[in-house]
Amino acid sequence: QVQLVESGGALVQAGGSLRLSCAASGRFFSSAAMGWFRRAPGKEREFVAGISWGGASTYYADSVKGRLTISRDNAKKTVYLQMNSLKSEDTAVYYCAGKTGSISYNAESYDYWGQGTQVTVSS
Repeated sequence: QVQLVESGGALVQAGGSLRLSCAASGRFFSSAAMGWFRRAPGKEREFVAGISWGGASTYYADSVKGRLTISRDNAKKTVYLQMNSLKSEDTAVYYCAGKTGSISYNAESYDYWGQGTQVTVSS
């Protein structure tokens, strides 16, 4: 059974930093592309960042390039999202997701989802 559990969400001031973690159980992780998505109040869920199974390829939404960094540790079955220079528009529930195959911007293509962690950026 596959489970994804996010942690690290918090209330932080604009300009601050956070690191989100997503711990996975199950054998799929080392061969899965992983992604972070977010849903802000009143908005649709959107792709934030993705990483290939080996970590060699990463993709980012334009709105977060240069500020957020996705990484993974396959030995620990954990994927991370380092968030720097946070802005109020980064306020959202952040979800970790996994899928077989390559990275995708399309949430519908992901097979496994975590429960989400709240990030609130105060201005």
